[in-house]
Amino acid sequence: MSEYTLRSGLQVDAALAAFIEGEVLQVLGRDVAAFWAGFANLANTMARRNRELLAQREMLQARIDEWHKARRGQPHDAQAYRSFLADIGYLVDEPADFAIGTQGVDKEIATMAGPQLVVPVLNARFLLNAANARWGSLYDAFYGTDALDAPAAKPGGYDEQRGAAVIAAAKAFLDQAIPLANGSWTDLGDPANGIELADPAQYVGETENGRMFRNNGLHVEVVFDRTSPIGASDPSGIADVLLEAALTTICDCEDSVAAVDAEDKLLAYTNWLGVIRGDLQDTFEKGGRQMTRQLADDKRVTTPAGEEIVLPGRSLLFVRNVGHLMTNPAILLPDGKEIPEGIMDAVFTSAIGALGVEGHVRWPNSRSGSIYIVKPKQHGPDECAFTNDLFDAVEDLLALPRHTIKVGVMDEERRTSANLAACIHAVKDRIVFINTGFLDRTGDEIHTSMQAGPMVRKGAMKASKWLDAYEKRNVAIGLKHGLSGKAQIGKGMWAAPDMMHDMMEQKIGHLKAGANTAWVPSPTAATLHAMHYHRMDVFEVQQGLGEIPPLDDLLTIPLADGTNWSEDEVREELDNNAQGLLGYVVRWIDAGVGCSKVPDINDVGLMEDRATLRISSQHMANWLLHGVCTREQVMDSLRRMAAKVDAQNAGDPSYVPLVGNEEGPAFRAAMDLVFKGVEQPSGYTEPLLHHWRQVKKAG
Repeated sequence: MSEYTLRSGLQVDAALAAFIEGEVLQVLGRDVAAFWAGFANLANTMARRNRELLAQREMLQARIDEWHKARRGQPHDAQAYRSFLADIGYLVDEPADFAIGTQGVDKEIATMAGPQLVVPVLNARFLLNAANARWGSLYDAFYGTDALDAPAAKPGGYDEQRGAAVIAAAKAFLDQAIPLANGSWTDLGDPANGIELADPAQYVGETENGRMFRNNGLHVEVVFDRTSPIGASDPSGIADVLLEAALTTICDCEDSVAAVDAEDKLLAYTNWLGVIRGDLQDTFEKGGRQMTRQLADDKRVTTPAGEEIVLPGRSLLFVRNVGHLMTNPAILLPDGKEIPEGIMDAVFTSAIGALGVEGHVRWPNSRSGSIYIVKPKQHGPDECAFTNDLFDAVEDLLALPRHTIKVGVMDEERRTSANLAACIHAVKDRIVFINTGFLDRTGDEIHTSMQAGPMVRKGAMKASKWLDAYEKRNVAIGLKHGLSGKAQIGKGMWAAPDMMHDMMEQKIGHLKAGANTAWVPSPTAATLHAMHYHRMDVFEVQQGLGEIPPLDDLLTIPLADGTNWSEDEVREELDNNAQGLLGYVVRWIDAGVGCSKVPDINDVGLMEDRATLRISSQHMANWLLHGVCTREQVMDSLRRMAAKVDAQNAGDPSYVPLVGNEEGPAFRAAMDLVFKGVEQPSGYTEPLLHHWRQVKKAG
């Protein structure tokens, strides 16, 4: 429970207030009393608008529910449906032709193309790993994954046969990305005799341990070290190949964390401060030894002309704020209501970001003087306009120049993707990022049309007309309005961190679709995915794209259209959803882990967060509503899958079993997510997860 202190009519958690005042405001040289007075005014004004927007969401959803209920049993009339959505304001008029006007954008976002990581801000070790993933060892990435078509490493020390395959693959990559004028990197010879490239312009200069090259805007460092075991056995002394990998990282305060109170939020802001200030560290035990991890230093390169250039050693950092829905007890407004969490995030993460803008840090995060915030789960242009006004107010509060705060708009809600041009227009002078997210977008697809009828099976969603249109429209609309060369057009996560061979075959599809960034689940995956951006110049690909798929395709509802599934098929679908739901919920509720590698029903480890949970719970709720299954069938699946999840977690000594504990908060949360799924706002899982996590924390 919070111990509150009064600040300009706001009840603020005392520890949080002390942190903001002592660690942030005083360092910035801001007047503390003036800050709180301004923040109170901002919070009260913006909280009212926030509530009005949420009420608009509920009104629109109620109208859509009524429309579908009145037409049950009738063929779907696409033209009438689209007209209805326009009449109620769900669809808005397209804005007149425009191009975004964002200025002061770092090259990692605007003119470079490469992988992007998303990391839970509550985990300092993961946060450091992600920030340091700007550079990754290709040797390590090949050696420790299934990316190579070669036998896995034998246990018990270094496997020379595996190592030889790794070295051959890395040099083959160099031949493709940084070709020599003659011959192969395999036959380079002594580098002291010079390295003659097919394109001499690719050579950047010498580093402390090797030579730096550049291809498609990305750097490659070839490390020469004959004192290392690998370099000593290499004819040219090559000890490693380092790739510039995760150009950007999203430090996540939202879907991948379980932050439900002031204690959690204080940890989030403390870790964000640590990476911005440059002094975050984490000490842990690995292999029986104590290790301390910290942020990597920059790389220095001496050019052929004798000049020194500095390359960033760390990812450029975004921070993902919470969306508009949730509130948090860390601060209470004068009327006693909890503050909308997204408003609190906007102020506090921006204040911390201002430390970097104003030079109170070891390294500037942004060399262009910007603060980068990703804003998720917005429904349509009105909500994007609210975010723009909120960021205006935060800039005024913190005395920052207008549009210092840049925004990434996640295209993951149906009303946003249907009105994407208008959403971009609402933030056109600060937008730096749009992306697609299949899971949240599917969850909203199901919930928006919940009353229309039973949906196709979850796996069939990937072949649906709306999804294909959604992915293509996101890129085409972004390109039409000038994002290429100024902002990121992103694609979603590769969720299987142990399946790098499949990722290497499939994820290049994101580049072919015109995305200049895409999410990966780990630093190792970032290193491997970086190879795709050497193979393909995304900005050239973007020049050949542009046709926007019809809106009617996007609005095609993925209904099952009278399909009669067998009892086995229904059980299989329920089991798949129930296992994923329980496997994730038990970690969120009992352990406070918002994102982790969770075994699926086939024991394949998948990265899961709240978006995964949203689609599973909404799909079960939809089938239950329309009589595809019964409550008893759902409970049967939950109980059988509880036993499977318990078995999958048998090696965790802190794990609390689900079987025999149906009254525990984890199992109760899973039940609520299904049986109360229809009534949840936009089908979101947060309200129920937060409630049951608070119950768990209260003991």
